[in-house]
Amino acid sequence: MPAIEHVDVSPPLLSGSEATVTWSMVDYYRSLLLFKCEGLDDADLRRRAVPSSNLTLLGLLRHLTKVEHYWFQRCFLGRTEPAIYSTREHPDADFERLDDTATDEVVTRYLAICNESRAVARDHELTEIADQRRDGQPVSLRFIGVHMVDEYARHLGHADLIREAIDGATGG
Repeated sequence: MPAIEHVDVSPPLLSGSEATVTWSMVDYYRSLLLFKCEGLDDADLRRRAVPSSNLTLLGLLRHLTKVEHYWFQRCFLGRTEPAIYSTREHPDADFERLDDTATDEVVTRYLAICNESRAVARDHELTEIADQRRDGQPVSLRFIGVHMVDEYARHLGHADLIREAIDGATGG
C-alpha cells in the first residue's frame, strides 16, 4: 500500500513580493518531494536504487525534515530541542538508519515540520535575524528561504534519479 497518495503540486507564483515568491517556491519544492514518493510502497521508499549511494526517497524525506527543523525551529527561533533523526555520533542517521521509524510516521512528521516552518515564514519578515548564529554570522530569514530553495532543488535532483531507477517514473 502506498504511503503517499494524491499529492497536489501547485506551481510557484511567478510574481509578487519577495517573501511571497520565495515561500511559494519552497512550498512547490516540498510538494514535488512528496510527488516523487507518491504511489510507492514502504520497500520502494527505503530502496537504495543507486548502488554507490546511501540515498533513498525515505532518507530524503527524513533529511529534509531535519533541515526544515534545524533552520526554522532551532536556528531561527532558537529552540533547544535535539536534532531530528541525526546525532553527533551519527550525523547521517537521517539517510542511514531507516529502520528507526515507520514510513507513515516519517511522512506525518515531515508534514508537521513543514507546517511549523510555514508558520515561521508567515509570522516573520525576511529581514529578521535568527536567534542563533551560524559560524559566528547572523542569519536572516531571507537566507533561510534561499537556502531552502537550494537544499530542495539539490535533493529533488537526487529524488528524480532514485525514482527513475525504481520504476522509470520521471517528471514533476
